[in-house]
Amino acid sequence: MGRTVAETIQDITLRHLKENKGLLFGQCVTAVGWIGGTVPPLTEKEGIVELSMADVSGAGIAVGAALVGRRPIYVIRYQGFMWYNAASLLNYAAKSKEMWGVPCPIFIRSLAMEGGIGPVASAAHHGMVMRMPGIPIIAPMTPGEWTEAWDWFMAHDGPLYVSEHRRSFPVDYEMDPAIHPRADITLFAISAGRLNALEAVKILQTEGITCDLIHLLWLKPFQVTDLMVGSLKKTGLGLVIDSDFEIGGASRSLAYDLMHAASVPVHAMGLEDRTAGFAPHLDNPTPPPKKIADRVKALVADEAKKIS
Repeated sequence: MGRTVAETIQDITLRHLKENKGLLFGQCVTAVGWIGGTVPPLTEKEGIVELSMADVSGAGIAVGAALVGRRPIYVIRYQGFMWYNAASLLNYAAKSKEMWGVPCPIFIRSLAMEGGIGPVASAAHHGMVMRMPGIPIIAPMTPGEWTEAWDWFMAHDGPLYVSEHRRSFPVDYEMDPAIHPRADITLFAISAGRLNALEAVKILQTEGITCDLIHLLWLKPFQVTDLMVGSLKKTGLGLVIDSDFEIGGASRSLAYDLMHAASVPVHAMGLEDRTAGFAPHLDNPTPPPKKIADRVKALVADEAKKIS
């Protein structure tokens, strides 16, 4: 077994703070498990900066540090809080270089979480960031992908929105595409949707349905590859699965690009259009494996009817 995602993040963060005079800003960084074990146990003098519980101002402090060249890591403990942080990050950091010629390199760790945390904090929200120019978006779920995100950030002088999911922290393996010669559908999965899609593929296999599965890492810019188009043309059917809301989210946006590139129907599946509650029966999580499998079976059946 290799290093987990959490261990990889901690290793990279430690090197950045020690070797690059970097900074890490966040709320309750040192209080509750060092953010899932992703932050090295250092002091404020060593670069860990505890911010107050004021989400509308914390991002501005981190942006200021970026403007003077400190390349800060800014941790948003719950992606739902992006609604409070958006002003500084999306209306300033993302536009700074284009409008004023001033680079603003800030590494935004925005953590998605689900499971009884209510209407404000829960879910992934990379869809809201996608519509703003000037800020690339990556959704890593493996150690290698997180390292790719960091290497990209250090090679560029702008902000990077890293849509993390806490379910990725124990992952200690990479996720390669699974392509089959006679697949019935192509699945494209994002964030924690990738973990659920892996389970759904196993369920479907027992029921005679074979899936190609392609993991999506870069959400913006999004590049439609030959592998994606080739798989879609072979299967004639696609489905994008995401941990963000389906309406107005990444799943529908990327499905649109894929559908036009391959000239085959590509559907979208994300969070339901309803508010999450704290009780388990009121939660609004990433589409579970069984729900994904049921959707795939319905899509494959519909396509079979059209052919017959």
